[in-house]
Amino acid sequence: MAAAAAALQSTAAVCSAARPLLSDSRARQNFSSTRRVTCTSSSGLKLGSSQPTSERSRDEPSLCLSRASTSASGRLKVSAVKGSEEFVVQTTEMTTSPGASPLSMTYLEGNSWLWEILGLKVLIDPVLVGNLDFGIPLLYDAAKKSLREFKLEDLPELDCLLICQGYDDHCHEKTLEPLSQLKPNLRVISSPNAEPILSKYFKNVTYLEPKTGESTTLKASNGSVVRIRASPGPILGPPWQRPESGYFIEVEEPKFSIYYEPHCIFENASLEGQSADVLVTPVIQQVLPGYVLVSGQEDAVKVAEYLKPKFVVTMKNGDLDSKGLLSMIVRQKGTNETFQELLFKKLPNTEVLNPSPGVPMVIPIKS
Repeated sequence: MAAAAAALQSTAAVCSAARPLLSDSRARQNFSSTRRVTCTSSSGLKLGSSQPTSERSRDEPSLCLSRASTSASGRLKVSAVKGSEEFVVQTTEMTTSPGASPLSMTYLEGNSWLWEILGLKVLIDPVLVGNLDFGIPLLYDAAKKSLREFKLEDLPELDCLLICQGYDDHCHEKTLEPLSQLKPNLRVISSPNAEPILSKYFKNVTYLEPKTGESTTLKASNGSVVRIRASPGPILGPPWQRPESGYFIEVEEPKFSIYYEPHCIFENASLEGQSADVLVTPVIQQVLPGYVLVSGQEDAVKVAEYLKPKFVVTMKNGDLDSKGLLSMIVRQKGTNETFQELLFKKLPNTEVLNPSPGVPMVIPIKS
């Protein structure tokens, strides 16, 4: 029975980033004709976007610049591709000033992020090579919408790889193997549940036990200590299994903190008495019949009530182009708008920030 329960939970976890899009034939048609916009920031990250030409205006490159210039710091080059020729549309200078925020976040779709904390570049749960299919593509196969052509070589120099779970949508072996070849000495901080995969590719790994709140530190370029502390997340298996991990990231100077758990599933006791300036969470629920894969909505508000954040950064980890039998029975509940309405009733002064995939978003933390 225990093995059967574990197998059932593992099968349910397959859909943890999915929502059904197969019925939307028009959306699939639109994606058959695309042109690519590439944004290169001074951090070294190339930001690609493949979108339907029928739904993009001739002014799209300047629109991309407009979004980035209000969200990103550093020198930004916006280029477009016409046929096989790539040409620069516009370059703008946005150098970081002493009063600029010490935190920026780039959403890479699914559960994947690139954060820059006081110059430290932290890659989180990367799924950047191939599709997400949990090894059973007939049941589930998902591709990113906006960053389909993103390559590992487009990443900047990294200081840390952070892994929340041992499942494929967080610990993606097709990404981790080539990443380890490109960056063999990369510092990795992870849930112990990911050790069977990570131990094959990385040697400099720190496993943090979430049940006891183990922590480790990084040092920023200004000498400030950045502490990463594990916190219990979902149990995706039998009840006695170790939970997956969320993380508190606590910065010494300037003093601020982040809380991140990509399923919005948590132990109440682990959040009592805690606080965070920035909460990063899904807000749209992803559900199977009788089973919540990814929570959000009221549960995301509950996390915010515990932590009293200044900012909630939302993530749409189910917003993928998916196919397969399991993808057809996953449903989403709620929207960003309904979440904001719920949050406003409880925490009217908390600001909700909705990132665009591939566009660095500066979080206005006071330094």
